[in-house]
Amino acid sequence: MTEPTADLARALVAEQFPQWAGLPVAPVDRQGWDNRTFRLGDELTVRLPTGPTYALAVAKEDRVLPALARHLRLAVPEPVATGEPTEDYPHPWSIRRWLDGTTVQDAPGLDQERLARDLGAALTDLRAAPLGDGPAAGHHSFYRGCHPSAYADQVQDALRTLAGEVDTDACEAIWAAGMTTVWQGPPVWFHGDIASGNLLTDGERLTAFIDFGTCGTGDPACDLQIAWTHFTGDARRAFRDAAGLDDGTWARARAWTLWKALIVTAGDYDHDGSQRRTLDAVLADPAA
Repeated sequence: MTEPTADLARALVAEQFPQWAGLPVAPVDRQGWDNRTFRLGDELTVRLPTGPTYALAVAKEDRVLPALARHLRLAVPEPVATGEPTEDYPHPWSIRRWLDGTTVQDAPGLDQERLARDLGAALTDLRAAPLGDGPAAGHHSFYRGCHPSAYADQVQDALRTLAGEVDTDACEAIWAAGMTTVWQGPPVWFHGDIASGNLLTDGERLTAFIDFGTCGTGDPACDLQIAWTHFTGDARRAFRDAAGLDDGTWARARAWTLWKALIVTAGDYDHDGSQRRTLDAVLADPAA
């Protein structure tokens, strides 16, 4: 399949939703990995999954987002319509209500401690939402919400690749600390990809979660990685306090963050150096 384009999005809308055929279609400024997103007029977006695995999230999000929206203080994407696969595009796809806002990634002037407190409170709300028919963590969530040991082989492979470049002993100690803990409570909702590009603000306050493709129910440790990928110093401690959760969950969160930093670095995909910086943060600060 070729890369989803604005022309493809325009054609799919015209064919399946002619009521919106006259609206302009344009790519959003920042694209994610799992989907290509296009603005459809002023009030809608078109999201086209980039592969079959990511396409599995369309039906899941259609089902769970309206239910979660009723229980969260932050806005979440609102499903408007679901498109069918065609000869030119082999996956289901979605039309959502446009959410105004600037991503945390593109809002460097934010008060980081306030953001940390707001995000911790929002994740507490998410964990408290009724489970309903929320899917148990697994393949659909890329094992977010499961125990991080699901990726133990990848961690060991990455450490062998990076031998002599990273502090292998320290990495192994962090990983081992996470492996000796498990989630003690009942399953709770997790987002699965809490990152600065998936959080919207009004320029001052946190306003919305976006991209629930890896969401599900299980262990919330995976949602704490932003402690090391984005926050520093006092903001990191503020997030730790606001998000709550026990030391074991934070140990698993640190292991999750270590896994991602190691595999991206070992795979030579860390083009902007962000995962090296994350690895340094993980090694330096347990955030506990």
